[in-house]
Amino acid sequence: MKMTCLICDNRVENFVDEKSQIRYYYCKNCHTILKDPQNYQDFMQQKARYDLHDNDEDHSGYQAYFQRFLDFVLPLVGVPTSALDFGCGKSTLLALMLENAGIPCAYYDPIYHQDTIQKNQKYDLIVSTEVFEHLHDPKAVFEDLLYRLEEGGYLAIQTQFHPDEIEPFKRWYYHQDPTHIVFFTPTTFQVLCQMHGMKYVGDNGKNIVVLCKGN
Repeated sequence: MKMTCLICDNRVENFVDEKSQIRYYYCKNCHTILKDPQNYQDFMQQKARYDLHDNDEDHSGYQAYFQRFLDFVLPLVGVPTSALDFGCGKSTLLALMLENAGIPCAYYDPIYHQDTIQKNQKYDLIVSTEVFEHLHDPKAVFEDLLYRLEEGGYLAIQTQFHPDEIEPFKRWYYHQDPTHIVFFTPTTFQVLCQMHGMKYVGDNGKNIVVLCKGN
């Protein structure tokens, strides 16, 4: 099966994880790795797995997880007057924590919170944690989020950066989740910035990247 990169449309090389026998596609241009579409799960399969997540908003560890995200992001984004948590899952904890930081925050999730935002509403800050690795069309979602940003607004994404070498990738835990189908590095988001005239603000070298609409 011939594949092109879902991010930059360049040709991709392929390799097989011998343990799972799953084929992956690697883009040398933007360093995205894609799982073979034959291994994508449908909507109901994904929902069944998400329903197993036990995200207790009162759990100190869950709160600390989001606090680490905010501790990296908020110093980079000025003083947003509006925010959106895109792909929040069942929980609205991150939106609540942003509210508590003085940033009014809407939330949206295609499974659990489908009718919570207005079609043409724009935001100063959009956050998306552990979402992009699930997306069948990550570039289209990225472009939709960019449209929803005010000029000069910020997009903060959390997703584990892959090792960027094939053999370490095969041993990497993150791609073993059957709902995880696309994997990124900071280079991926730098390429997206170049494609869309955005400013690459920074990353934490592990799993968080912050981008700005406009230069």
